[in-house]
Amino acid sequence: MIMQGKKGLIVGVANNRSIAYGIAKECVNEGADVILTYQNDKLKPRVEKVAKELEVKNIYPLDVSKPQELKALKESIEKDYGKIDFLVHSIAFAPREALDGEFINTSKDAFNIAMEISVYSLIDLVRTIEPVLNDGASVVTLTYLGSSRYIPHYNVMGVAKAALEASVRYLAVDLGKRGIRINALSAGPIKTLAASGIGDFNEILKYNEKNSPLRKNVTISDVGKSGMYLLSELSSGVTGEIHYIDSGYNIMGMPLYEK
Repeated sequence: MIMQGKKGLIVGVANNRSIAYGIAKECVNEGADVILTYQNDKLKPRVEKVAKELEVKNIYPLDVSKPQELKALKESIEKDYGKIDFLVHSIAFAPREALDGEFINTSKDAFNIAMEISVYSLIDLVRTIEPVLNDGASVVTLTYLGSSRYIPHYNVMGVAKAALEASVRYLAVDLGKRGIRINALSAGPIKTLAASGIGDFNEILKYNEKNSPLRKNVTISDVGKSGMYLLSELSSGVTGEIHYIDSGYNIMGMPLYEK
């Protein structure tokens, strides 16, 4: 029970196939008390289903593009829990048209939306929640190999993930003054709700399974265990890092992906 007595907020659980769900489940399995959020009323029933399964006491509304909801979330946590020990940011979005065609045709609006929701939301969330984080707390966000390599159809999200990773390094210095750690988790391709918007994703899965070092795709459970490690005291000396989980990294001298 590595997380016994720990309390934490996990933002971005969409259903039981999301990476954030995998992290939440592993934290609960290790004794943590988890708090979840839902983006809107349409998605609320899905999160309620997960909350019931994981015996989560409270779920709160949170649309990261609405400052008033961020403020209300912080106040609710402070009222109901006092302070918490960890925070997971699992939020990313880009308009579907920005994931098709050539990157050079990305519109300014699509670029700004991707950066606001996928990158700035981490900064905004951490700044808002930081007062209710205990000293020595841990923060984890989710990134992807497209931040440093070309991934077909990933386009503007690759640029957003690169900015997210840079943000992790800068936040690590600011948060380190209180002993708070922040790291990013980069998983290999997983068939989640978010991944359904990426063209040819099934082909990427097939290629990765055939050519990755372990000859398999990672699972939500694999990522969940790594996330739990980064949130626990087992990683007490680790901050500002990008952790890869069998992401099909090009260590075998092969192209990352070919159609």
